[in-house]
Amino acid sequence: MNKSINWKAAIIAGGVAGVVSGLVKLGWENVLPPRTPARNKTNPPQRLLEQFGIPATITHSTYTYSEQQLPWVSYMIHFGFSTSFAVFYTVAGRYVPFIRLGQGTLFGLGIWGAFHLGVMPAMGTVPAPKDQPAEEHVSEALGHIAWMWTNHIISDALYQQLTSKHKQ
Repeated sequence: MNKSINWKAAIIAGGVAGVVSGLVKLGWENVLPPRTPARNKTNPPQRLLEQFGIPATITHSTYTYSEQQLPWVSYMIHFGFSTSFAVFYTVAGRYVPFIRLGQGTLFGLGIWGAFHLGVMPAMGTVPAPKDQPAEEHVSEALGHIAWMWTNHIISDALYQQLTSKHKQ
């Protein structure tokens, strides 16, 4: 167990990794969409916020880019989730190296299972796992693996660079 950690470097490395991995996960979902267009009219981040009483006029707010309406509120939740878990992984992985097994891929798979098969169905944010299409499970499971592997690679490299005594 590593008891010495540079917290500032870990938070910066995790934050940067979380933004980049959030972009990777969005790209992944363009290649393998996890939900049908009908189910994506209100995506899980929007549904979660609505469950907390935030009106649809806010949760479905968009901005226009290249003539397309993009859900900025969903993106805030998406990147907040991504950066929070990336920072957690970067810090906790220094204390509990077990979570870094498989370069973050097992941790990513665990996050998918915990949230997409456990927490969100229990809250009614998404359907029960048995009622989710197989395509959703495949996209989300593989997407979480790619997402956390990206976090691992970027946060590790950046942390090493920020803490190196021989900075270039």
